[in-house]
Amino acid sequence: MTNWSKRTKAIHTGTRRSQYGEVSEAMFMTQGFVYKSAEDAEQRFIQSGPDEFIYARYGNPTVRMFEDRMAALLGYEDCFACTSGMAAVSGALTALLKASDHVVSSRALFGSCLYVLEDILSRFGVEITLVDGTDNAAWDAAIRPDTKLVFFESISNPTLEVVDMRHIVKAAHAVGALVLADDAMATPVYSYAQDCGVDLALVSTTKHVDGQGRLLGGAIVGSRELIRGPIETYMKHTGGAMNPFTAWTHLKSLETLELRVRAQAAAALQVAEALHGHAKLTSLRYPTHPAHPQYALAISQAESGGTVVAFDVAGGRDACFRFINALEIFTISNNFADAKSIVTHPATTTHQRLPQEQKDILGISMGTIRLSVGLEDPADLIADLMSALDKA
Repeated sequence: MTNWSKRTKAIHTGTRRSQYGEVSEAMFMTQGFVYKSAEDAEQRFIQSGPDEFIYARYGNPTVRMFEDRMAALLGYEDCFACTSGMAAVSGALTALLKASDHVVSSRALFGSCLYVLEDILSRFGVEITLVDGTDNAAWDAAIRPDTKLVFFESISNPTLEVVDMRHIVKAAHAVGALVLADDAMATPVYSYAQDCGVDLALVSTTKHVDGQGRLLGGAIVGSRELIRGPIETYMKHTGGAMNPFTAWTHLKSLETLELRVRAQAAAALQVAEALHGHAKLTSLRYPTHPAHPQYALAISQAESGGTVVAFDVAGGRDACFRFINALEIFTISNNFADAKSIVTHPATTTHQRLPQEQKDILGISMGTIRLSVGLEDPADLIADLMSALDKA
């Protein structure tokens, strides 16, 4: 299995077949499990084997198949599947931190991630230091001998900043700090967290894994020691485990994940190339397009820049709204990484509640647009964008 490609791992890893020998993975919709005897129940609670389960909050055969598959796909030993991407982020951070611990994080984070750090963890005595994630010197200055944990988005949402993972991991590990990466934008297909030495990768499986606008899900992947130690202990007691139906649907989605994501990423690059230099745009950001300010770093870390393109439309909010309302193919929504192409105006939706000062620091203006490129024909998407820009 270790020699299989990601495409093969996403289809076969972790398969568990019942006595019926089914081809498609079975969905075990049960919250509890039956024991052969009182002695068997006692032993199960003392120490469960790899295919022995107690309660769905602790584990389930369908969920375990999905966890094994995600761990193999991202190159880690183990995985804990969660109810959502934010359950994965908040669960991992809370499981690993306590009062007086010090965390260094990039400031370019999804709004809910900032809320967990600044409003929840700081309330319980965790010290938070936010830095410019693109500035290696800022990371070096902020990471202290007593720093417990470092956190960042590998590619930030929505402005697509890229962090130098190898530099940050080296600086963090030098003081014994754990490194956690929110890997949603990088995609599971193009994830480079494990290659760069990240301890835990956090994935919103709502995005590319489901990828069809149906189910919320999340995954924490990392070493078996961390996953089956503090992560599992915290998650099973606080109720963040994924349900079997979501896990089963995700297993089916993983079978086409690479085909979908590679097609979407190729289309995203085509869209970026078509938009580059357009008179109505004041900036364009796609990590592996030369117009991106961190293009050299991006191509040194990953094969692709993912499925999202960001740009700024001249004229601010009114011009953006005219552009969005003129689109015919792109769906107006706040999700990304879906089979359907999506357009989002972050300043008035996903990042609306951020103070203006923070928006300014992060580069989120009233002219900022986030495009999630789907599986439609790229030529149709480009024609739709060009027509809408004429009306911006």
